[in-house]
Amino acid sequence: MRGSCRSRAYPVFGLPLKGCLGRTLLTSANGIERWFFADYYRLAYRRKAGLPVPPRWQHPAWSSGDPTVRTAAAKALRLAEAHGWDRSSARCVLDGIVTVLEGRPTGQRVPMSEVRAHTHRHVPKPRLAEVLADLDLLDDDTTPAIRAWIDRVVGEVAPGFADTVRRWLIVLLDGDARARPRSEATLYAYFRSVRPFLNQWAGRHSHLREVTNSDIYAVLNPLRGYQRNNAIHALRSLFGFAKKRGLVFTNPTVGVKTRQIDPEMVPITEQEIRAIEQLASKPAQRVAVALAAEHAARTGAIRNLTLDDLDMPNRRITVDGHNQRFGELTHRALTAWLDHRRTTWPLTPNRHVLVNAKTILGTGPVSGPFVRFSLGRNGFSIDRIRADRILHEALTAGPDPLHLALVFNIEHSTALRYATIAEHLLNDELETAAATETGQNR
Repeated sequence: MRGSCRSRAYPVFGLPLKGCLGRTLLTSANGIERWFFADYYRLAYRRKAGLPVPPRWQHPAWSSGDPTVRTAAAKALRLAEAHGWDRSSARCVLDGIVTVLEGRPTGQRVPMSEVRAHTHRHVPKPRLAEVLADLDLLDDDTTPAIRAWIDRVVGEVAPGFADTVRRWLIVLLDGDARARPRSEATLYAYFRSVRPFLNQWAGRHSHLREVTNSDIYAVLNPLRGYQRNNAIHALRSLFGFAKKRGLVFTNPTVGVKTRQIDPEMVPITEQEIRAIEQLASKPAQRVAVALAAEHAARTGAIRNLTLDDLDMPNRRITVDGHNQRFGELTHRALTAWLDHRRTTWPLTPNRHVLVNAKTILGTGPVSGPFVRFSLGRNGFSIDRIRADRILHEALTAGPDPLHLALVFNIEHSTALRYATIAEHLLNDELETAAATETGQNR
C-alpha cells in the first residue's frame, strides 16, 4: 500500500489491524476519540532508524483501572461473538460501557434513563443494556410504553369517564386480587372498541353510571360479526369492573349476548379489504398480507419463508413445502420488499425473507407479532385473511374438497369443511335470487 490510508478503522478488542500501519489519535469536540491512520512510510522510517514500534491500540475499557469496566468489556466481547456484532457496534458498546461505568461505585446499578441520555448517539442502547442486565447492573427506571399510552388515550376521554377508564385499564394491565393481568394487545383491542361509544355517550351523559341498557343496544345494533362480539366483550369488562368497584349502580351489559361466529362463514367485505390495505403500509407488512391473501399462508409459514423458497425469475414460491406459482400481488410485494431488504441490510447473514433490526445479526425468523403487526388491534388477522382466500376459491371454482386440498396443501377434513361452508353460502344466494325473481314476477 502506498500513500496514506483514506479510510477510517475502529480497532476493537485489540484485534490486529489490516491495511494501515501508522495511526494518529484525534479527539473531536464532543470528546469522542477517533483513530485516523497515517501513511505507511512513517512506520517504515521508525523501523529503519531503529526506533521502537508504537504499541498496538486497545480500547480504554481493557486498560481501565475499574474492574467493573473490564468485566463488562469481557461480557460485551462474549455477546459480540455469540450474536455476530460488527466491529463498529462492538466498539460503540465499549464506548458506552466506559461512559456509564467509569468512576461509578462498585455494584451500583445504572439507570436506563442514564444509558439513553449520557451515551453518544452511535452507541446501540439495547445492546449496552443487554450487557449491563446480564451483569445485574441495569436499573430500568423508564416508563413502559403501555403506561404512557394509557395516560395519553385517557387524556382524550371525557372528564366524567376518564377516571373509571384509567382504573379499568390499569387493572387490566396489572391485575389484582379479583382479576389476572391481561396482555397489552387485549388493552389495545378493548379500548379501541369502547372509545367511540364513550365519545358518543359524552354528549348525553356526564358519568358512566348514567349509561343504560338502551344505550348499550343503540351502539351495538349497527355492528356485525366480530366487531360486535369484540365490542360486547369490551363493554362487559368495563362495566363489570365498574360494578365490582362500586363505580356504577347497575351493569347495563347484563343480558347482552354475543353470537357464535364461524370465522370462515364471514367473507371479508370490500370495506374491510380497503382497511387492511391501509394498515399494511410497510413493505414487510404487504408481503405478509399478500402471502395470506394469495397463497393462504399461515403466520408460521410466512415467518419461516427463506430466500431459497423464492424463484423470482420463474415466479415460483414454496410455502410450507408446497411449490406453486405466485401472482401479480405477491410479485409486487416481494419485489418491493427484497429491494428494501437489500438496500437496508445488504450484509445480513439471515436467509429468511422477512427480517428486521432484531434478526439481521442472527439466523432466526421474525416473531409472530411482527408478521401480524397491527391487524389484531383492528379486528383482523392473518388467519382470517387466509380463511377468506380458501373460501373465495371454493366459491369461485366450486365447492370441491379435492381441489382445495391440492391447491392449498391442506388436510382433507379442512378442505371438506370449507367446501361445505361454500355450498351453504351458494345455496343461500340461489334461494335469495329465486325469491327475488318470484317477487318481481308477481
